[in-house]
Amino acid sequence: MTTTDLLDRIAFRGAGLSRPECALAHASGLLFAPDWTGAGGVSVIAPSGAVSRILATDRGEGGAEPLRPNGIALEEGGSFLLAHLGDRVGGIYRLHPDGRTEAVVTEIDGLPMPPANFPLLDPQGRLWITVSTRKVPRADDYRPDAASGFVALHENGRTRIVADGLGYTNECALTPDGATLYVNETFARRTTAFDVAPDGSLSNPRTAAEYGPGTFPDGLALDAEGGLWITSIVSNRVIRVGSGGGQEIVLEDSDPAHLADVEQAFAEHRMGRPHLDQARSRRLRNISNLAFGGEGLRTAFLGCLLGDSVAAFDAPVAGLPPAHWQAGLGPLERYLDE
Repeated sequence: MTTTDLLDRIAFRGAGLSRPECALAHASGLLFAPDWTGAGGVSVIAPSGAVSRILATDRGEGGAEPLRPNGIALEEGGSFLLAHLGDRVGGIYRLHPDGRTEAVVTEIDGLPMPPANFPLLDPQGRLWITVSTRKVPRADDYRPDAASGFVALHENGRTRIVADGLGYTNECALTPDGATLYVNETFARRTTAFDVAPDGSLSNPRTAAEYGPGTFPDGLALDAEGGLWITSIVSNRVIRVGSGGGQEIVLEDSDPAHLADVEQAFAEHRMGRPHLDQARSRRLRNISNLAFGGEGLRTAFLGCLLGDSVAAFDAPVAGLPPAHWQAGLGPLERYLDE
């Protein structure tokens, strides 16, 4: 099947979503995505396609600033961890099913945490956090020489940086044995692998994949055969990196002239928000994330920056179940009847 054929077969779940950058799938059939409506929160997409919102009830309207969740993680019992992508500062916040929020991580090395990109909960309950850049505004680091991103680990109330100097850190993923952490470096255009020590320390950084023109790796997921699935902003590419390192473009929805313009801007160190805030494509709206779900984990769901729904297609390889796949939903179970 060609990428064009697959593009024609894409289905969409939900409607009216607000910046669904990071899709999460659950064994129950529920889908979750960050939501920038009001003070921010999470959209819940029922198997029927009905959309409900869990929004922060104790922020905005003269209170604390609204949350702008980028990546999200589902916790046991139905709460969420949100990576707050503020204009100048970020952090990780917990959103309870009733809309209450609480700060989890707001400082790193004694300083306010920069805008946070992605939270990953591992089976041990540790929280991995990516921060793309220390530069303000973030667009100043849409550069080939970006090197101020980092990965932090939060455990037992302590947060420490475990990898630094990265080229715009984006999503990360752990292998099932917990021995390797993969991290996308969007503007360095590579996926980096680290060895993970028992205490969470990272070592032995090495390039797992490098990407050429038109590919800016953002989302990252692992499949059951040891492959990495990469989503690229701007080009709307889904790339599978096999266990041997070979790359296959599974899906693409891009305009050659637009890609050429972006590439030139990137090479000339003038890439900015306007290059990410438009989508010249047929069906996909700047995809930024991939999550496996559905029966047998054979459906690939695509989060995006500019659309108002979650795209889905049948994957040729089953995905690995994420740590939250069988998490208890608590009060969220009511959305199964929507």
